[in-house]
Amino acid sequence: MRTVRDESGRRLILLKESGDSSLVRDPETGERRHVANEALTPVDGESPLETASRAVPESVRAVASAVHDDRSLGLLLEIDARSPVDVRTLTGAVDLCESDLHGLLSEFRAAGLVAEADAAGVRGYETTERASEGLAAMRGEGVEGGDPDAEDSPDAGDA
Repeated sequence: MRTVRDESGRRLILLKESGDSSLVRDPETGERRHVANEALTPVDGESPLETASRAVPESVRAVASAVHDDRSLGLLLEIDARSPVDVRTLTGAVDLCESDLHGLLSEFRAAGLVAEADAAGVRGYETTERASEGLAAMRGEGVEGGDPDAEDSPDAGDA
């Protein structure tokens, strides 16, 4: 397997190469097709496994990469549900020691999943749009067809 790019710039996974054409798979749709070899360009520096991961929305990959276990996923879900939440409330609500809590919050901040926020006049945290989107997709919310990049509209069903 190798990562290649077709003439439109789309990244594909090269599955099988023959004299005139190659069998490729689109990682986002799963579609397999034959493409002329001269229409494909190798992509240097990207693993085919990394390319395959594009079948999952970026926001979900970000959450999956940052959470280590069910407790850290639960913490991120709690912050999302309570956003913004002050640190004192969060410390009292979760079963993590202060050191572990701050360690996870630092990792979430580095991953772009939480940001510092004012919570009733004190320092707190809120989830970023990236985290909220990833968590919603993991919960199965808002994933019924349509363009994954389109904004949700409250009037979408009224057309």
